[in-house]
Amino acid sequence: MHDKRSTHLFWLLATLGGAGVAAGLAAAHFMETHGHIVTGMGNEVVWGLPHVFAIFMIVAASGVLNVASVGSVFGVPAYKSRARLSGLLSLALLAGGLMVLMLDLGRPERVIVAATHYNFRSVFAWNVFLYSGMAAIVVVYLWTMLQPGLARWSKPAGIAALVWRFVLTTGTGSIFGFLVARQAYQSAVLAPLFIVLSLGWGLAIYILAQTLMFAGRGPQWPDEVRARMARLLGIFVAAGLWLVAVQHMTSLYEARRGAFEAFLLLGRGGGSAYAWLFWLGFVALGSLLPMVLVFHPRLGRERCVVAAAALVVAGAFAWLYAFIIGGQAFPLEIFPGHEVRSTFGDGVVAAYAPSLPELVLGLGGVAAAFVITLAGTRLFDMRPRDAA
Repeated sequence: MHDKRSTHLFWLLATLGGAGVAAGLAAAHFMETHGHIVTGMGNEVVWGLPHVFAIFMIVAASGVLNVASVGSVFGVPAYKSRARLSGLLSLALLAGGLMVLMLDLGRPERVIVAATHYNFRSVFAWNVFLYSGMAAIVVVYLWTMLQPGLARWSKPAGIAALVWRFVLTTGTGSIFGFLVARQAYQSAVLAPLFIVLSLGWGLAIYILAQTLMFAGRGPQWPDEVRARMARLLGIFVAAGLWLVAVQHMTSLYEARRGAFEAFLLLGRGGGSAYAWLFWLGFVALGSLLPMVLVFHPRLGRERCVVAAAALVVAGAFAWLYAFIIGGQAFPLEIFPGHEVRSTFGDGVVAAYAPSLPELVLGLGGVAAAFVITLAGTRLFDMRPRDAA
C-alpha cells in the first residue's frame, strides 16, 4: 500500500524522469536528421560523450550485481537482503546504457541487421549475445527472488549471473583491447581492468541509489553494514587504481606507446586537458579522496560514504573521458617509424568538444535507468530489510 504523499512523489519523479528520456530521444533525433556535424565528433573522434555515458552504465550494470552475488551466492545476510534492488539496478543501467549506445551509433532502425547477421570475428557481434544474455539471466534471477516458490533456484541463478557478468565485462573491455590501430587501447590488461573497475563503480551506484530510496525515512542501514560496504568500496577503488597503474606501466614498457603515455599522463603535445582529467578527476578526487573518506578512522560516517560513492562515479566519468576521447584524439601511427606529413592533418591531435545534444542524449540514458528503477521499486518489493 502507498499513501497519498508517496503516490504524488512517485508521479512527480516519474514525470521528471520521463521528461529526461524524451529529451534524450529528441537529441538523438536531432543528431540523426542533421548529421554528426551538429556534434563535436569528426573523422578522428567517432565515439564521443554519449559513449562515455553508455560504457559507464554498461560496466556499472555488471558491477552493481555484485551486491546480489555476495548475498545469494556466498550467503552473506547483509547483502542478501539487498539482492533484489541490486538486480533491478543492473537491468536499469544496462537498458539505459544500451539506449544511449544504439542511438549514438546512428541508424538505430537497423538494429535488426545487427541482431540477425553476425560476424563472429568481431567483438561487437559477441556483445549482442552478452548484453541480451545478461538481461535474460538477471530477469530470471529476480524472478527466483520475488517468487517464494522459486527460492531454491535463487543460488543457481545467482551463480549464472555472477559468471555471465564477468564474461560481459570482459567483452566490454575487449572492445578496446582488440583495437590494434589505437596505441591507447590495445592491451590484454583492459579485460581484467574493466572487471575490477565495474566492482567499484557498481557498488558506488548501489550506495547512491539506496540513499535516494531511503531519503527522509530514517537510517539507511545498520552501522555494521555501512562500515562493511564502506570498506568494500575502498578495496574495490584501490584495486581499480592499482590495475590502471599496471596498464600504464605496461604501456610505458613498450617503446611505441611512449608518446601516447606522455600525451595522457604529462599533457604533452596538446593532451593537458586529458592529463588533468586523469590525475585530478580520476586519481585524486575519484580514487584517493574516496579511500580517505571510507578508511579514515574518524570518518566513515553515512555522509562520508555517500560522498565517497559520488566521487567514485565522478572519477569514473573522468577516467572514461580521458581513456575513450583521449585515445581517439591522439594521432594514429599509420606508418610506424616514419614521419607522415599531408594536408589532411596527419599527426595532429584531434580537437573534440562535446555538444549539447550529446550531453542530453547521455543524460537521457541516465533518466531511462532512473525511470526503470523507480517503476520497479513501485511495482515490486525491492526495499532492503536488515535483520534485527
